[in-house]
Amino acid sequence: MIKKSVSILSLLGVTVLGTNIAHAQVIKVDGSSTVYPITEAVAEEFQKAKKNTIKVTVGISGTGGGFKKFCRDELDISDASRPITKSEMELCKTAGVEYIEMPVAFDALTVVINPKNAFLKQATVAEMKMLWEPAAQGKIMKWNQINPAWPDAPVKLFGAGADSGTFEYFTEAMVGKAKSSRGDYTASEDDNVLVQGVSRDVNAIGYFGYAYYAENTGKLKALPIVNPKTGKAVEPSAANVENGTYAPLSRPIFIYVKAKSLQKPEVKEFVEFYMKNGAALTKEVKYVPLPASAYTGNLEHVKKNKIGTVFGGQNEIGITIEDLMKREAKM
Repeated sequence: MIKKSVSILSLLGVTVLGTNIAHAQVIKVDGSSTVYPITEAVAEEFQKAKKNTIKVTVGISGTGGGFKKFCRDELDISDASRPITKSEMELCKTAGVEYIEMPVAFDALTVVINPKNAFLKQATVAEMKMLWEPAAQGKIMKWNQINPAWPDAPVKLFGAGADSGTFEYFTEAMVGKAKSSRGDYTASEDDNVLVQGVSRDVNAIGYFGYAYYAENTGKLKALPIVNPKTGKAVEPSAANVENGTYAPLSRPIFIYVKAKSLQKPEVKEFVEFYMKNGAALTKEVKYVPLPASAYTGNLEHVKKNKIGTVFGGQNEIGITIEDLMKREAKM
């Protein structure tokens, strides 16, 4: 299980890594549970390297929750599993919070089922829409209502909470509109809760970032999704993210670094450490690292103080690593 807390402060949704916090400089990070495993791994290695003279707190309030705190000037870094939105850009602007957007990895957003499910071999975007759209609430309650070849058995749904970037991306990719979802499902910002829910019910289905599936392959089965362009069912994997066939559920994930915080030596040092070690640690926690040029490009943006986002406040479905790198080159 990917750990979400190592101290009593986890009750507050915050992980504190290390000891002697009263005498240390503190870097505050919060946001996406999807990005959390990468940032937490980087934070642990960074603190070891600094012999705990610098502490990094990593929260998991979801992408939306992280941006709320970030745009209130409460954080140094916001983890995000989607680009910053127009409304969040406005909040940051109002508060005078400037930021540098840094893609750190690619994720295969993964639809999971119980390993004992013997009938579900693949699913189309249309079937996922029928299952998850708002009109399904209280009406689509059995598998055979979606596909008559599937059994007359109850559907148990598990998914991301409304403050999650994963929730926004999934609903836009599968339903066609961000945040458009039925509400009668078990929602959580903690992906481990979703893992446990799906693993305990043969009729369950859920979704979250690939790392949480990879950590729990004994408890879960990944559901291949039919690529709308090719008509072929594709499993989530690093190779299928890299070659662009796992669509439309491949996505870049980010950290947003407050420009003002980069004036603090400890934050600048942490960001440099993140970019230099991010690829290896990303692979370690089962995400897909970006090309080396992306990480050096992020450091160039720090050096040149390139403020803002290349997404213009819009999420983009199905963007490939290659597309992202071209976008970065245009900045």
